[in-house]
Amino acid sequence: MSEINYYLDVCKSVFNYALRERKDWLNSRKSPINVCSLKQEYIIPADAPYPGYNHQAKSLTRAKKTSERLKSVHSQVLQQTLKQLDRAFSDMKAKGHGFPRFKKNMRSFVFPALPKNCLGNNKIKLPKFGWVKIRQSRPYPTGFEPKQARVVRKASGYYVMIAFQSEETMPEHPVGKRCLGIDAGIESFVATSGGELIKAPKFLRDNLRKLKLLQRRLRNKKKGSSAWLKIQKKIARLHEKIADTRRDERSQGKMKLGRFFSPVDNYSLPRNKAPQFHFSLSPLAAF
Repeated sequence: MSEINYYLDVCKSVFNYALRERKDWLNSRKSPINVCSLKQEYIIPADAPYPGYNHQAKSLTRAKKTSERLKSVHSQVLQQTLKQLDRAFSDMKAKGHGFPRFKKNMRSFVFPALPKNCLGNNKIKLPKFGWVKIRQSRPYPTGFEPKQARVVRKASGYYVMIAFQSEETMPEHPVGKRCLGIDAGIESFVATSGGELIKAPKFLRDNLRKLKLLQRRLRNKKKGSSAWLKIQKKIARLHEKIADTRRDERSQGKMKLGRFFSPVDNYSLPRNKAPQFHFSLSPLAAF
C-alpha cells in the first residue's frame, strides 16, 4: 500500500508541475507590452513554444535522468498523467469545462500496457510491482486479452480496474416491436409511457441523519488530529456507500427497462434551452 501511495504522490507532483508550467506560459502571453502589474510579471521568451503534451513528455524524459524520485516510477504511468492533463485542456476548449485545477490528492493512476500472462487466481502482475494479491470480485472473461489496468484509491481501500479487449465484433442490435418513453419526474424518479411510476430511492436522505452526526463530531475535533482523521474517513466511507448504492440502483433500473423494450433512445436538452428550476434537497436526493 505504501508503494501505491508513493506512485500517487509522484503522479500528483507531475500533474501539478505540468499545470503550473502551462499556466505560467498562458499568463505570460496576457502581460501588456507597455506596462507591468503591481504584483508580479511572467517573463517568458516570446519564442518559447507552448508546453503541450509532446513538449512536456520530452522534458519528463530529461528530468527522469537526474531525478531518482521520477526514475522510481514507471515511465508510462507518468506519461498517462500528462495525457490526463492534456485531455482536461481539450475538454475545456471543446466541451466548455472549467480550467484545470491543481490536485490536492491523486486518486488513481494507469498502466496502459500489461505484460503477458499477467492474470492469476486472486492476483495480478503489474509492471515494477510484480505479483499483487487482490480480492477477485468476478471471474475473468474468456476470449479477451487484458490491455490496461487502473489502480484506484478510495475510502474503503484500493481497487484495480482491468480493461479487456477482444477481436470479436458486436452484433447489430435488432429493432424491437415495443418502444417505451421515459421521463424524469420530481415526485417519482421515472415516469414511463405505460403509466408506471418508479419511486425515487433517496439514498442521500436516508443517510442524512448519520452524515450530519458525523459532521457535527468532526467540527469539535482538532483539525489534523488522529480523531479528526478517523471521523473524516468515516464520512468518506459513508459518501462512497451512498454513491455505490445509487449507481447500483441506476444500473438495475436500466437493465429492467432495456430487457423488455427496444430500442432505447436518449435525448439531451441543451443547457441554454433547458428551463431553469430551483431544486430543493428532495429531488436532488433521488439521483
